[in-house]
Amino acid sequence: MAEATGRRPFRSILHRQPDERDRLPDEGALPPLSRATAWLNSPPLTPEVVRGRVVLVDFWTFTFVNWLRTAPYLRAWHAKYAGAGLTVIGVHTPEFGFEHDLPTVTERVRQLGIAYPVAVDSDYGIWGDFANQYWPALYLADASGRLRHHHFGEGEYVMTEMVVQQLLLEAGAADVDADLVSPSPSGLEAAADWGTLRSPETYLGYGQSSGFASEDARFYDVSHDYAGGGRLGLNEWDLSGGWTQRRDAAVLDGTGGRIAFAFHARDVNLVMGPPPGGDPVPFRVLLDGRPPVDARGTDVDADGRGLLDEQNTYQLLRQHDRIETRLFELEFEAPGAEAYCFTFG
Repeated sequence: MAEATGRRPFRSILHRQPDERDRLPDEGALPPLSRATAWLNSPPLTPEVVRGRVVLVDFWTFTFVNWLRTAPYLRAWHAKYAGAGLTVIGVHTPEFGFEHDLPTVTERVRQLGIAYPVAVDSDYGIWGDFANQYWPALYLADASGRLRHHHFGEGEYVMTEMVVQQLLLEAGAADVDADLVSPSPSGLEAAADWGTLRSPETYLGYGQSSGFASEDARFYDVSHDYAGGGRLGLNEWDLSGGWTQRRDAAVLDGTGGRIAFAFHARDVNLVMGPPPGGDPVPFRVLLDGRPPVDARGTDVDADGRGLLDEQNTYQLLRQHDRIETRLFELEFEAPGAEAYCFTFG
């Protein structure tokens, strides 16, 4: 990954004495972690327990694609630097209601290959103690328990790893490998194609919805038969069939319901799930009215068919040809589907 113009190469600090140019700010004490509702992969940790180690605290939630794209780096940093004195702590703070379910969070941690400690923050206690406002959000503390660096959102992987190396050196670590990690992410974890991305994160619940062509406050929280079928402009979406638009999601009441979205991006992802405790819901994806074939995402086949069997983020399209504005359609073959949020990449 290229360095930003004008930034001094960091690697040289491993071969000389640090000076004032390398000094990181003191951003206050590492907040307590005592308000976690559960811990995974570890007994409860506190600033006192991890004193003497560099600590990376990462706020995440398992459906958030912007965090999923950072996960390969977090896993790689844990694997490379844990033995040198780094403790990575993931703080899982839920966005959607189903993300509060501890067995579900535990299973997602396993599926994602997360081996470092995870503080489950279902009551937003740790979030509040950090005065955090973002997913993903990363905070680095030195071995004396002082926060020295933070970053919100994706990216800045080189800078973050350079800070990790510097703090490890300050803590007295020996033989810190100067090479930077180089993950090879795939699926939802692959970085977005930022150069062609023109569609924003879009919520389907009326609490944060935008671009809904048939938006009408009279139908909030009540079942309504949406006609759909109209021409959509870029980043507009619409429903067809019987749906209830809740504050947090659009919920399908009958069979044959459809979501259409005019988008401009390489990838189309959707946070969605079957009804709680209900049967899986078969669905089909179309791109400009046709099966996606080679443009299919990891959760559908070439004919666009998939199965909604858990509440999670589904990758529905990944295009490989020229990116332009196109029409995405998603049709469900059974009632009960809950659709929360589109993301694009």
